[in-house]
Amino acid sequence: MSYYTDPEDQARSAGIQAGKIFRGAKPGDLPIEQATKFQFIINLKTAKQLGIVVPPTLLAQADEVIE
Repeated sequence: MSYYTDPEDQARSAGIQAGKIFRGAKPGDLPIEQATKFQFIINLKTAKQLGIVVPPTLLAQADEVIE
């Protein structure tokens, strides 16, 4: 299983921050932004090889399931 921030959302946020700096904002004055969008991926193939049973409710919540 993997739970991480969405790369597209990170790139968008970085672009917004860069735009603010190019418009004259001081980098030290910009607030630190926390990620708001996350991805949840389950590798079912590896789980089966390790003998781990993943509950169907957990599979339903995953953004991507690798079979």
